[in-house]
Parts: sequence; structure tokens; C-alpha cells
Amino acid sequence: MTEKTNAPKADSGDALAFSSVEDLAALLARRKVSPVELMETFLRRIERQNPALNAFLTVTRAKALEDAKQSEKFLQRRRPRSPLEGIPIAIKDNLYTAGVRTTAGSKILRDFVPRHDATAVARLRKAGAVLLGKTNLHEFAYGVTTGNPHFGAAHNPWDLERIPGGSSGGSAAAIAAGLCVASLGTDTGGSIRIPASLCGIFGIKPSFGRVSCYGAVPLAPSLDHVGPLARTAGDAAVLLGVIAGADPLDDSTLAQPRLKPFADARQISARLRPRFTKKRPLRLGWPRDYFFDAIDPEVVFAMDAAARSFKELGAIMEEVSLPHVRDGDAPSTAIALAEATYVHEAEGWFPAHAADYGEDVRKRLEMGRDIRAADYLAALDVRKRVRADFGAAFERVDAILAPATPIPAPRIGENVVMIGATEESVRSALIRTNRPANLTGLPALSMPCGWTRGGLPIGMQLIGKQWRELDLLVIARLFEQANPEFRRRPPVH
Repeated sequence: MTEKTNAPKADSGDALAFSSVEDLAALLARRKVSPVELMETFLRRIERQNPALNAFLTVTRAKALEDAKQSEKFLQRRRPRSPLEGIPIAIKDNLYTAGVRTTAGSKILRDFVPRHDATAVARLRKAGAVLLGKTNLHEFAYGVTTGNPHFGAAHNPWDLERIPGGSSGGSAAAIAAGLCVASLGTDTGGSIRIPASLCGIFGIKPSFGRVSCYGAVPLAPSLDHVGPLARTAGDAAVLLGVIAGADPLDDSTLAQPRLKPFADARQISARLRPRFTKKRPLRLGWPRDYFFDAIDPEVVFAMDAAARSFKELGAIMEEVSLPHVRDGDAPSTAIALAEATYVHEAEGWFPAHAADYGEDVRKRLEMGRDIRAADYLAALDVRKRVRADFGAAFERVDAILAPATPIPAPRIGENVVMIGATEESVRSALIRTNRPANLTGLPALSMPCGWTRGGLPIGMQLIGKQWRELDLLVIARLFEQANPEFRRRPPVH
């Protein structure tokens, strides 16, 4: 059952740490707070809470404070470059950061220090964002728990005995706990949306090719996406607007239509205003295939409540059929296994350094060697059929509503879960509802829509048309504003 009562709140003196980009940009513009004061707030919280959460692997304290001072000087002379001017942002530790180590959560890259930024990171810096440090992740982003054997597990701020999800688990835990305003993550099989769902925040996987993957340690290149994790739909929209765009260093981005960045905080409400009318109401698809096959009853309850909320807002819910989505499970796995093993062999990491991998990642790299070329090519054919299913559905609806994860956060070290009478591996359960958007390259976001009786977040997923991320964010903002009870702070740890 979804609870309506508020969870225990964090220290009220740290209210800034739970503010949105929109609110913080307004405070900075009016000089009610300075970038240095803001940075010091987050650094204090990291010092106090990160030992329990293990969300950050590297905190660039001195550089962050120096960059905050430079942002403060900039604001004294000129208008902010974007709503991100002076905003503390964390970066998942598989994205290159010039002069700051990028481990990918691995022993192999423990001491690797890039000479340049990933394109998405460089665009954040150019927009005035201030980088706090690098966040914990599943080793090489090849897993869904952030149970890292080399740097230790990340913990969910809603219950320290539970996973934050993965592979961008450190990023999600840091945002939920008020250790940063927002973060960048990567998503190959749900690795932005899974931790967003389990930690009660927003995460958006853009269309394939919307955001450059240059400077991201690759996992499976035809499935990899870079995208934002954030506290609100507006925050996610601002970050996406900054990092999106064609990049000659990543040719998958060159064919996309332009996504206009937000020039100032006032544009957030204006550009995320619903564009639906009685003559043209919002139409949401409710999939009758696959997505509700095995779902925790509390997740089903929250999804039903979300559908009712959308109807009250004037949306039309329409059942849609996606008959080939289930056929994509094995092909998605085959593509990921084959491409990941190829990447690690091409980099000279595997099998030369097999002993330096955690057991789960090493086993999956070994499995990738067994994927035949015929299996890989057959998987690409299935991808076309799944894309056609979604294309047919989107002729009738604006977006598809589905669970982000079929279960709330499992306990750390738990490998198997029971969903009703069905036993399923944690990995399979968490990836299952997320994998179709990676296989098709369609944009998808996760956002909070409820709470378990035990106070754990429940996330719902919106899957949209190619290049229509802004539509998803408009829908998410509409739901978010109508359901403010889903924006909560975790208990103090």
C-alpha cells in the first residue's frame, strides 16, 4: 500500500541541499546565497554522510571550492551562463574528468587520470556547473546493484541495508541524501532508471544518439546512453538541455534534431508547461504485454494509483499491445554480452587482467565469448520487430506508462527475490522492465510514484517517441506537481 505520511526529514539547516536547480538558480541570481556557500553546504554533508553511504569514490574538495569561487566572481560581473551556474554536480566515475581519476569502479583503472573531459562533462563545465567529485558504481557499469568488490558497496539512504540500484547507484544515493544537486550517469540496461526508482528521484535515459558517449568508459556501445539523474523533472530537463547535441567525436549523435538548452531558470516552468487540451488530451499507453508479468503487489498498487492520478489530470489511458517485447530478452542479453566482451578484449583488459575483475563481471565477460556472430545478427533482427511494436503503439499514444522496477530496493547481498510465487534473480528483475528502451534506443525516464509500507520508494517509467524527451519531461512535471507528497527526504543517518 502506498503511504501518504512524510518520512523523517533531514536537518532543516541543510534545506539548501534538497532544493531544486530552479530554486537554487533564483537564490544565486539574487545573491541570497553564494556558490561558495552552496558548495560548502554539500561538502559538509558529504563529510558527515558519505562514510555510511559510500556514494562518492572521489571528492575534489579543493578544486570544487576554487571553481565555486570562480563562479562567484563570474556572477558578480555577468549574467549566469545557464541555470546550472554555481550548481554542485556529481559525475559517475566512468565518465572522463580531466585531471581527476576515473576508475570505472574497477581495480584495473584505479589510478587512471584522463587528460580530457567526457563531452557531457565538458558541456556541464561550460554551462557553469561546479563538479563535486566522482560517484560509486557497479564495476565497469556492468551490473545493477553497485555492490562494488573493489571500493565497497554503495548504500541506499532510505535503508542502509539495501542497494541503491546500479550501475549509477552512487549518483542516485548522493542526490537522494542531499550530497549533490544532480549527477550524470550511464544507462546500458537500466542503469540510470533503476537507481532513480530505488532511491526516489528522477532519471532519464535519452534517445540513443541524443547525448554524446565520448569520454564514457564503454560497456556495450549500441546500448550505452549518458543521461542525468536529478531531484525534479525540471532539474533533469535543464541538465539534458545542456549535455545534449551533436558531437563530431561521437558519430551516433550527428543525425539528431536540436534540443534547445535552457537559458535561465524562468524558462523551466514555461517550457515544461503542459501542451494538452480537451481537443488534444494526453494519451498514455498501458502495456498489456510483458511489463506487468511479475510485479510486487505494492508496485502494482502504486502504478494503479498513478494511472488514476493521470486520469484526474485529464489524460486518457489506453491499453496497447507490444507483442514482440518479450522476444527481446535473450537478444538484448546477447548484444550486451558480445559487445562488452569485445570492448574489454580490445582495450587489453580481458582476459589479460581477468584476476583483477570482480567475480560477477568476470563471469559475464567469459559468457560474452560464447555469443556467436549468428546469435548477434539474429538479435539485431529482433530489435527491429520490437521497435516496430513501439512505433505502432505511438501512433495512438504519446507515451507508455510502466513500472520502472518491478520490486523495491533489495537488501545488499541478496541475489534472489520472490515476486509473489515467482523466484527471480535480482539482476533479472531489475533489468526486465528497463531493457526494452535500451534495445530500441527510445527515451525513457523513471520518477517516484509511491512508497512501500516500509517507506521504500517506488518508481514509474515513461517511455516515449524517438527524440521526444521534452514530452516525457512535460508529462513528468505535470504528475510531479499534482503529487507533491512523492518528493521526500530520507531519514537522517
